[in-house]
Amino acid sequence: MYLYLMDFVGVFAFAVSGALRATREGMDLFGVLVVAAVTAIGGGTVRDMLLGEPAYWLSDVRYLYVVASAAVCTLVYIRFRQPPQGAIHVADAFGLAVFAVLGARAGLEAGFSPLIAVIMGSITGVVGGALRDLLCRETPLILRREIYATAAIAGATAYVVLNAWNLGNAVVITASIAVGLVLRLIAIRFALNLPTEKSKW
Repeated sequence: MYLYLMDFVGVFAFAVSGALRATREGMDLFGVLVVAAVTAIGGGTVRDMLLGEPAYWLSDVRYLYVVASAAVCTLVYIRFRQPPQGAIHVADAFGLAVFAVLGARAGLEAGFSPLIAVIMGSITGVVGGALRDLLCRETPLILRREIYATAAIAGATAYVVLNAWNLGNAVVITASIAVGLVLRLIAIRFALNLPTEKSKW
């Protein structure tokens, strides 16, 4: 039940970040819904395709209801109030952290190695946000110096390591999400970036 709840929370958070970005671009209701949906379920869909499984939302349409609810709630909110500074980044960070962990869990449950599980977690966490940025004509965060994919990898790795210790499921999931979320929020708060190598040619 806890796992299911966290999955819905992650979908809602990512959908909010997508809806906020779409409204900032001046999209209409349909555009907002599309961007919110792509952001929320894009990563999990790609993960399921790689794992050879049907997309999870095809068998449980409640995920689509959550996406629609998040988009509508966002539109109603911004109709009357200005979104808080950094709301997009916070919602995105939470969705990233949750999906990175749940993606890693899906990889392990499918019988793959810990390394592949971490990769599945990273894909689940970052693909939705990358698609959102592309649809909104921005360079995806994963392609910038942002500590973004790194946070997803950290959360997924934490889950793989803690899961091997046979701790309680809720404890492992919560602690792993916290690792990715805290790392991403710290990077946002203090504008931390990965070092880059400037070309000499």
